[in-house]
Amino acid sequence: MNKIILASQSPRRKQLLEWAEIPFDMIVIETAEDYPPGLEPEEIAVYIAQQKANAVQEKVSNNQTILAADTIVVLGENIIGKPVHREEAVSILFALSGEKHKVITGVVIRKGDEEIAFADTTEVEFHKLTLKQIEFYVDKYKPYDKAGAYAIQEWIGVVGIRSINGDFYNVMGLPVSRVVKELQKLNG
Repeated sequence: MNKIILASQSPRRKQLLEWAEIPFDMIVIETAEDYPPGLEPEEIAVYIAQQKANAVQEKVSNNQTILAADTIVVLGENIIGKPVHREEAVSILFALSGEKHKVITGVVIRKGDEEIAFADTTEVEFHKLTLKQIEFYVDKYKPYDKAGAYAIQEWIGVVGIRSINGDFYNVMGLPVSRVVKELQKLNG
C-alpha cells in the first residue's frame, strides 16, 4: 500500500495504522471542531474530519492520500466532547454509567479531487460504575483528550464495558478494516 498522510495527532489512530501496517506520515494542523447547526451526529463527525483534511490538503501535493477522522460520543440526543477538567470527566462518566451510548467516527479519505467520506457507529454499554471507580480512572488515566472521557483499551474499558455492538477499533478512534477497504478502492 502507498504511504498516506494521517491528518491526526491521535496516538490511538497512529497505533491502529501501525497495527494494520499502513505506511504513513503524520501532519497535524490545528482546526476548529465546531460545526454548523442542524447536522445529525454522523454528519458532524464527517464535517469535522473534512475540516482536518482540508487544512492538510493545502500543505501537501495533490497526488498524496490524506486520511482524517473525528470521533464523537452521543448519549441520547447529547454530543459529549472531550472533558476540560477532572470534574467534567467524572460527570461525563457518571452519565455514561449503566447506559448505552454511540461512538461515531467520521472518516475522510482524499486524494486530489477524489473523496470518500463516511461515518461508522458503534454502540457501547457500560456496567453501572461506582463513583470510586470513576474517580480512580480519571485520576490515573487523565482522559482529557478523549471524547466521552474514556478510552476503551484502558482500565475502564476492560472492567467497565458490558457490551459492544459494532467495530471495537471504531471506539478507539478509527474503523480500520473499513478504512483499509476504502484505501484499496482509492489507490487501486
